[in-house]
Amino acid sequence: MVVSEKLTLTSDAPGKSMFMLGNEAIARGAIEAGVQVYAAYPGTPSSEISENLVNLSKQMGFYAEWSVNEQVAFELAFGASMANVRAMTSMKHVGLNVAHDPLMSATYMGARGGFVMVNADDPGQWSSQNEQDNRVIAEQAYIPILEPSSAQEAKDMVVDGFNWSEEFGQIFMLRSVTRLSHGRGDVTLGPIKKEKRKGDFAPANRERFICMPAWSRKNRYVMIERLNKIKAAVDGMVYNKLKLVKGAKVGVIASGISYGYALESLRWLGMEDKVSFLKVGTPYPLPEKLVKELCSSVSKVIVVEELEPFVENHVALICQRADIRVKVYGKEFIPLVGELSTRKVVEGIAKFLDVKSPIDFGAIDKTLAETNPMVPMRPPTLCPGCPHRGSFYAINIAARKTKKDLGERVLNGDIGCYSLGAYAPLFSYDASCCMGGGFGVANGLAKGQSNPVIGHLGDSTFFHSGIPALINAVFNNIKVTLVVLDNSATSMTGFQPNPAAPTNGQPGLKAEEIAKACGVKHIEVVDCFDIKATAEAMERAVRFNGPSVVVARGLCAILDTRNKRQAGKKVIPYSIDQDTCTKCKICVNQLACPAILIENETVVIDAAQCVACGLCAAICPSKSILQGGK
Repeated sequence: MVVSEKLTLTSDAPGKSMFMLGNEAIARGAIEAGVQVYAAYPGTPSSEISENLVNLSKQMGFYAEWSVNEQVAFELAFGASMANVRAMTSMKHVGLNVAHDPLMSATYMGARGGFVMVNADDPGQWSSQNEQDNRVIAEQAYIPILEPSSAQEAKDMVVDGFNWSEEFGQIFMLRSVTRLSHGRGDVTLGPIKKEKRKGDFAPANRERFICMPAWSRKNRYVMIERLNKIKAAVDGMVYNKLKLVKGAKVGVIASGISYGYALESLRWLGMEDKVSFLKVGTPYPLPEKLVKELCSSVSKVIVVEELEPFVENHVALICQRADIRVKVYGKEFIPLVGELSTRKVVEGIAKFLDVKSPIDFGAIDKTLAETNPMVPMRPPTLCPGCPHRGSFYAINIAARKTKKDLGERVLNGDIGCYSLGAYAPLFSYDASCCMGGGFGVANGLAKGQSNPVIGHLGDSTFFHSGIPALINAVFNNIKVTLVVLDNSATSMTGFQPNPAAPTNGQPGLKAEEIAKACGVKHIEVVDCFDIKATAEAMERAVRFNGPSVVVARGLCAILDTRNKRQAGKKVIPYSIDQDTCTKCKICVNQLACPAILIENETVVIDAAQCVACGLCAAICPSKSILQGGK
């Protein structure tokens, strides 16, 4: 295999090979397919797809954007498909919840220009609040699923997904998972589609594209017929492969990345040529003919898949309806919780086959149990100089000052890097549900009990889904304090632009102006590195009898440091005057800044980590923390 370092995602070099991230392969597939419109909101593990397509869009002559949320991204891409151009959107699994409403209507209408929706599930919850399996949503919406087992298939499936979307007139979902999105593999490039289709929208299709009951009733029949045609085609799709072993009494079915785990497990067990194997690339609809052919030839079968027993249940149903006498297993042996691995699958298949595992995993576990206590704990924490640290510290001060006459505060948080403030010693969260819930759930907490409620979320999340809850608080005159943690970045997913950040020469939108337009009477904007002023503003907001908003503004520490370096500004770190330090350790016990360390019972500042935010100096009672030393 020839590999050239000169190749890029935009190289028109069919047959050449590149070593790609799975998400890069998906982006390359969109480029090869001739995507013309792309929209997404950042969300790990899907973000790198958009990073590549947004950055390469001008060079390749298509439109790509960071949308304000997943619903808008889906609607924009679907609108482009209605205009007969190829369009794609991508999102993480919980992002599809935000786009669920338009999805359920769009599928009735179907695709005109090819429309591929990339969904990135997160087994193991590496960066998510749940392990949601969106194959279930795809089935609910009658949307066929393509599930790649490698970076190569990820790229190829995007291309084929566009072609099949136009052939069958339906939206296609490509389901990725974290290990595929963030894994790497060799990818052979295909040709780049040169056609730039001129979009048009045909008013004659009003009955198809207007979602009204009388027309939707008819479109539902059309949608079901489209899926039936796809069902008839999937058995012949290259991504579904059946290997029948003569005399085999056992079968294995695996879909997506689980195929690799299952294949490797059978090799470890020396069973690769002793069991029949069905590789599934279309978990919905399943290739029924191949399923029946496999299950008719064996006495029992095990289904290997991540998260829900989705394929397992469908296989069992197919066999029941066809009166095929086979025992279908899956989650009895394959974990329902967490990300799969070759170890988990080989253990499951070994138990299923009643054979001995080739590796003594118990001995490995024993060694880990013995050595783990020797490894120091490294809990995740906010970056040195993070503005949210100052905001949370000030909130806690305000809470202590209002506790006597108002009661113990309730802190309701949201999804973002600021969720790391939930840990000691900041304890900035009592509850957290979902994106936008920082404000929405705070509304309910304020109505459900009498203690003061402070809800907080980031600037990107504010524009994503926080504004409706803010309006709700105003409309219903709910006494709640809503804090926008404005660091001018979507930091958690890689600093993608959002409406609060200056972009393309345009100033960012201001949360305080939005709040004023929504009718909020009490609004304050503070520099969150000014602890005293921020704490006083928080206290005033908590005491206000009605909805109040505090915008705690401070640039993300990583961006701030990057900007200073680019401008040639020297960062002068802080240090501790050991002669005046009383060793009260307030800076350690109340800030938890990674740059503040204890060495031989002495508190010191690591100059390499310090970004000179000054928060520690602001709270030091003995004024022993100085910039640049004595």
